[in-house]
Amino acid sequence: FVATFVYAVLSLGSISHGSRGDFVPHLSITVALLLVLTSLGVLIFFIHHVAKSIQLPEVIASIANELAVAIDAEAITSGGLSALEAGPSPAELRRRLDESGTTIPAPHSGYLQFVAYDVLVGIAAESEAVVRLLYRPGHFVVEGLPLATVWPAQAADAVTHNLEKAHFTGPHRTLTQDLAFAIDQLVEIAIRALSPAVNDTFTAITCVDWLSDGLCKITANWNPRLVQRDRLGYVRIIAADVRYERFVERSFDKIRQASRGMPAIMIRQLDALAKILAYATNDAQRTALVEQADMILRSSEDSVPEDSDRRDVRRRYVLMTAAAGSSRAATGDGVPRNNGA
Repeated sequence: FVATFVYAVLSLGSISHGSRGDFVPHLSITVALLLVLTSLGVLIFFIHHVAKSIQLPEVIASIANELAVAIDAEAITSGGLSALEAGPSPAELRRRLDESGTTIPAPHSGYLQFVAYDVLVGIAAESEAVVRLLYRPGHFVVEGLPLATVWPAQAADAVTHNLEKAHFTGPHRTLTQDLAFAIDQLVEIAIRALSPAVNDTFTAITCVDWLSDGLCKITANWNPRLVQRDRLGYVRIIAADVRYERFVERSFDKIRQASRGMPAIMIRQLDALAKILAYATNDAQRTALVEQADMILRSSEDSVPEDSDRRDVRRRYVLMTAAAGSSRAATGDGVPRNNGA
């Protein structure tokens, strides 16, 4: 629109009256008319696009799509682990860091948005040091408080000087390396929809459905890379621990608490847990999912007044726990299995 306006004004300025007669730039005027028609078409498309994109189902699906992209990127990053292993073990290095490591303060306050692990490995290798990170992307760091620990102590000055090259902080969270951010966004939409002022059950159900999709992907591909090695196989970076159980808690806890007395949400959460169980590959994942189902059942028994509704929730709980038993009996190959729910 701005370009069309500027072009039209410049074309208008070229119209002149001289000794040889009037000069009219017919070609420029034709191009200006074409640009105006194109701009009108773009305006119509823009209005349609905005009206569609601000609808809640579109917003929710967009956040879920960003989560899926971030999960795929995290899986690729966690993939290529070095086959070489040299030097002390990660457990031994953690002990040395606890005993004689030196803390490095955060240079700025803000949300940790990105950690360039490859750059950080190079910085640590150059100083022949090991760096243990105390925060992951998405955490809020405070200037002057510990950000990382370095061993040996004499390498702390060199690592501190270069640490900003690998850590990026900002005023808000981003999806880069922070899967929990998209989960938190979907949960926030759900609990706002469940508030007494809104009472939009269907929007909350949509959020639960997309959360189950994201957790299925996380469950199938969960392989966090907590140890980073250099080319020779020496451990250089020990990342902050991140638990699978934390993703499950973030996805279900607040919605479960906000949906007390709402059997429709409880049933959909139990259905979501059954779907996620089909992708579980170990007992720790199954335990975290079953614990959520237990809490949903207890919430139903305490808050749902109608006995028929409580029976519906119990039936879904039985199906979910049966799916957990089937998942334990199956081989842990990470391939989704039909749980019959």
